[in-house]
Amino acid sequence: MTLETLNLAIIGFAPGGFSPLYLTIIGVTFLTSMLISGMLKRRFTEYSQIPLRVTGAQVAEQMLRQNGITDVRVVSVPGQLTDHYDPIKKTVNLSEPVYHMNSVAAAAVAAHECGHALQHQQAYAWLAFRSKMVPAVQFSSKILNYIMIAGLFGIGLMNNPTMLWIWVGLFGVTTLFSIITLPVEFDASRRALVWLEGSGLAASMEHDKAKNALFWAAMTYVAAAVGSLAQLAYFLMIALNRRE
Repeated sequence: MTLETLNLAIIGFAPGGFSPLYLTIIGVTFLTSMLISGMLKRRFTEYSQIPLRVTGAQVAEQMLRQNGITDVRVVSVPGQLTDHYDPIKKTVNLSEPVYHMNSVAAAAVAAHECGHALQHQQAYAWLAFRSKMVPAVQFSSKILNYIMIAGLFGIGLMNNPTMLWIWVGLFGVTTLFSIITLPVEFDASRRALVWLEGSGLAASMEHDKAKNALFWAAMTYVAAAVGSLAQLAYFLMIALNRRE
């Protein structure tokens, strides 16, 4: 639904080695993410069986038009759950199932992505802040990748306290980005649900199902943010201990 950042540490590299605490953080984060992802896919499959009279693409077009947005296109993109809003190209990109299906699940996802278009139109502060962070996140992820590769080849960069603090700082940027993503996603879902309820497309029971589907989608971002924050705390603890 939004730009995803590569959480480099989660694939197994950690400054100072593989402590039981770090492995526990990784294990719990991975397990939680898998459970939430599984629940999201089950809910999407279940709610895809509940029909509506319009497709996801039609929901998106109606929501944009009724909110006075005429310069954003609704397009189909390959894959499943690859839906996202592109503020640069001004496109609501819906995955092929969402674009073509006429179901509660498709309507919820399409309306959520249009929620981001509304945020962009209204200069929503958290979205603007998040967008400004993208270059810093891309730079941080790139440098973290170089440091990780150097560590895997046995270059002891992380034994250097300065390099360790650089790692903490760069990882802090990606963690902040994941935290800022939360209000952006929750607000887009809120806007989607308000519009769906006011549009009359879904009855009250279907509205609850749309709300549940968006809740589990939001939980994927919550799990990512909490996992990233836990890892940052671990790296910060190592850096502080080595300073003493």
